[in-house]
Parts: sequence; structure tokens; C-alpha cells
Amino acid sequence: MKITSTVLAAASLCAGVASAFGLPSATTDALNKAAPFFPRGGAAVKQSPLVQPIDITGKRLSVSLHTASADAISTNGGGSSALKGIDFPLLIYFALWYLGNYYYNISNKLALKAAGGSTGFPMTISALQLGIGCLYGVFLWLAPDARKAPSVTMDDIIKMLPVAFCAMGAHCASVFALSAGAVSFGQIVKAAEPVFAAVLSQFVYGKKISTAKWLCLPIIIGGVVLASVNELDFAWAALISACIANLFAAFKGNENKKLMETEGLKQRIGSVGNQFAIVSILSFLLSIPLLIATEGSKWGQFVELFKKNKAVSTNLIASGLWFYGYNELATMTLKKTGAVTQSVANTAKRVIVIVGVALVLGESLDPIKLIGCSIGIGGVFLYSVIDQLLAKKK
Repeated sequence: MKITSTVLAAASLCAGVASAFGLPSATTDALNKAAPFFPRGGAAVKQSPLVQPIDITGKRLSVSLHTASADAISTNGGGSSALKGIDFPLLIYFALWYLGNYYYNISNKLALKAAGGSTGFPMTISALQLGIGCLYGVFLWLAPDARKAPSVTMDDIIKMLPVAFCAMGAHCASVFALSAGAVSFGQIVKAAEPVFAAVLSQFVYGKKISTAKWLCLPIIIGGVVLASVNELDFAWAALISACIANLFAAFKGNENKKLMETEGLKQRIGSVGNQFAIVSILSFLLSIPLLIATEGSKWGQFVELFKKNKAVSTNLIASGLWFYGYNELATMTLKKTGAVTQSVANTAKRVIVIVGVALVLGESLDPIKLIGCSIGIGGVFLYSVIDQLLAKKK
């Protein structure tokens, strides 16, 4: 029962991604329409409130219910205007994003452990996670009134291959890192992605990084090193794989910026969700040759393990759905926010995942590791906002 609920929860997140960003809601439409009253043999009559105000003589006063409500709210200090300033849908999107990322890390680790860890089938699991997400993306295109399919050309697909290859590399390397060591340790190392992004932007893509940002990088590196000093689950394989994941992620960010400068591409893709779906499909296809080369000889063993071990099959399916759902939701949510909000959101997400997953999986959280984690993530946040902070002072 617990296994089934895990998969259903992951599927509901993916459904939430679709409904939260534009799918029609019959329930909402019905609630927004007032039902007229039809007396016997008569025409429709607009209903009046069951309770109406009266004067001191007992006569009814012709006061609109909406007017009275508005007056009451304004009398109580303008509560409605305060609530209007809060973007509740955006808060829900953030909550679902965090929830999806949290459960992905748990279900992914459980699947990897059940399949033998780093000596088991990490490449197979990472590739199949991409494939499961692709099935959901294609389903949205085929389902009626769900999501309009993109009208991209073969030339567009070819131009998206570098982004897809980097996305595949980042995902597969991350999964291997999490199979070789603790999830919290892997996430701390992955938090150092800005270091790789800065170096690539400056020396490969020719985009100058400010001096203030360069000064933030030693803080990030120092925090990661400090968090690794007393790491009980330390493994060089985890450290190296997480760094490779950061390298691929940094390349992906720069390649994606180049891609979106292609004239007319945004219009042909249609939406951020479509872009993520196409990249996911291409990433899955690119992962197949790597899967065959590394673990192809063990495919039969994995199939038997998948059939017999519910911990592998259930957590693999759930992690694939969680991964696709939270990534698409994160992409859409961050498109609706500013740079500072994105930085705060990403920082908060890492803290929640590192601490929450470590507690659930029983991983070490000694004081030195927590201090290093705080310094590293704080450095990442400072790196993200330092230019805006300095610009305001000028």
C-alpha cells in the first residue's frame, strides 16, 4: 500500500504541473457561475441572499450583499487588499517543486541501494528515469486539451542536441554520485556549480564575470571542503561524479542561452513545458548508447531484479516521475520570478533537501558538516545576488 501511494503521489505532482500552468478546470468554471432559480412555470429569477438587512422598523433594506461584504472588509482594515498582494498559486508551485525534489532524492537513493549501489545499475536507473519522464511528456501532447505539441523543425532538433547531451550527462553523473556516497554530501558538492559556471563563462564562452563574483568562489569551495573533512560516507567516486555533474550543468546553462537566441525557436516550441519535454526525450535517446556500453551486458540481470524486487521497480518509477515533475515545475516557476527570488528559492531548496533527506535516510550530519554546508550554500547565494546588491549602492 505504501509503495502504491508513493507512485500515485509522484504521478499527482506531474498532474499538478500540467494543471497548474494552464490546463482547463471544469470545477473552477462551475464554481464561478451562479445557478439561477427557476420557479414553477416562470422565468429564471436571480436569487437574493437568504439573510437580508432590515431597519429598526423591521423593513428590508435594499443593500447589495457584495457591497456589504466589501464595506465590511474595508472596515476591518483592508484585509482583501493585503491578500491580493500574495501570489498563492506561485507559493503552491514552489511548495510542489520542493516536495518533488525532496521525494525524488529519497526514492532515487532507495532504488540505487536496492539495486546494489554504485556497483549495481546506476547508469540503467538514470537512463530509465529519463525514459519514464518522457512517457509523461508525450502523454500530455496526446491527451485532448492538455498541451499543444510543438512545431519544431529537424534543424531545431539538431540545435537542441548539445543542451540535451549536457542534461543527460548532468543527470547520469548526479545519479552515480548519489549511488557512491551520501545524498547530503552529493548535494553539498553540487551546490558548487557556480564555480564551474563562472570558469566556463569567462574562459570558454567569453562572458565576463564580475570581480565580486570571483571573490565569492573561495567561500563556496571552502564550504564544500569543510563539509567533506569529517564526511563518514566520503567517497572519491561521489566527489568526482558530482563535479562532473556540475561541469555538465554549467555547459547546459550556457548552451541553453545560446539555443534560445535562435530566431523564431520560442514560437515553434510553444512553451517552457514543451522545451523541457523535447530536451528530456533527446537526453533519454542519447543515454541509450552509454547504457549499452557500460551496463548493457547486465541488462538481463536488471530485468530480473526489476521483476522480483519491489523496492527497485517502485522507487525507479516514482523517482522518474518525481524527477520530471519537479524539474518542469522548477523551470516554469523560475521563469515567473526575478533573479533574487530564484537565488533564495534555490538556496532554500538545497537546505531542505540536504537536511531533510539526511534525517530520513539516517546520514551523518555532524557539526563540521553542517557548518561547511552553511558556508558553501551561503556563498552560492551571495554569488547569485552580489551584482544586484552592489548595483543598488551605486
